[in-house]
Amino acid sequence: MHIFITGATGLIGKHLCPFLLHHNTVSVLSRNPTKANVLLSHKVKAVSDINNVDFNTVDVVINLAGEPIVNKRWSDKQKQIIRDSRLIITKQISNAIKACSTPPHTFISGSAIGFYGRQGNKVIDESFDEPHNEFAHTLCKDWENAALAAQSEQTRVCLLRTGIVLSKKGGALAKMLPAFKLCLGGPIASGEQGMSWIHIDDMTQLILFIIKHKEISGPVNATAPNPVSNAQFSKRLGEALSRPAFIPMPAFVLKVLMGEMSDLLTTGQFVKPTKLQEHHYRFHHTDIKSALESLV
Repeated sequence: MHIFITGATGLIGKHLCPFLLHHNTVSVLSRNPTKANVLLSHKVKAVSDINNVDFNTVDVVINLAGEPIVNKRWSDKQKQIIRDSRLIITKQISNAIKACSTPPHTFISGSAIGFYGRQGNKVIDESFDEPHNEFAHTLCKDWENAALAAQSEQTRVCLLRTGIVLSKKGGALAKMLPAFKLCLGGPIASGEQGMSWIHIDDMTQLILFIIKHKEISGPVNATAPNPVSNAQFSKRLGEALSRPAFIPMPAFVLKVLMGEMSDLLTTGQFVKPTKLQEHHYRFHHTDIKSALESLV
């Protein structure tokens, strides 16, 4: 198969590409093709312009591109950068697929559990249809709609509603570890907010699973089966590091430091991966204790 990926040098893409290269031709979109080849492999065909890709020759598109959502404070300008980095490329891909005579049979496009917005202690899955209207929701909704424009009898669209991806290198865990290693870690705000997480190994394997199982389409929650509260997560991370984890971070301090973006940390969701389970995907890491121990 010929697989085309955007965002291939990001956290998920770097883990995914080696698996795809085993039996497939892989093309990636990168602002710096030379850097992409160094990071991924010289077997990867890296292009800097999506117009140089003939989508008639592509079997699967995996769209993971997007400005990191927590890198900078959410000014109006930064919000627009976050939106544009997702919507522009997704619309370009959908338009290219629609223009094909032999389009890709699968379009897997990124999204996030932020689609649901803050949901308190409710346990939700892909069937949930009462999202909280906030920036994360509208971002994900518009992002998903841009991908769904490519859907047809020839092309199925799968929307990866990704949770907190846990990895040794990069992502949320890397930002947490310094404080916890210094015995300064602990719950955020009340600690009751949901943290729907997924181990990077499962994140990689479920994408491969979706490619193989052509009956899967629409929203797919890319989260482990057992979401936890922030307090439970903090406790387990402290245990994995053999460090105490009891110093709380008050919500008002985060609000001062991060502004509106702090809502991502002080609110959350308890999300279940019902669609993957119904299709018999077997998670390698189902509980937070073993997942964190495998990483730290």
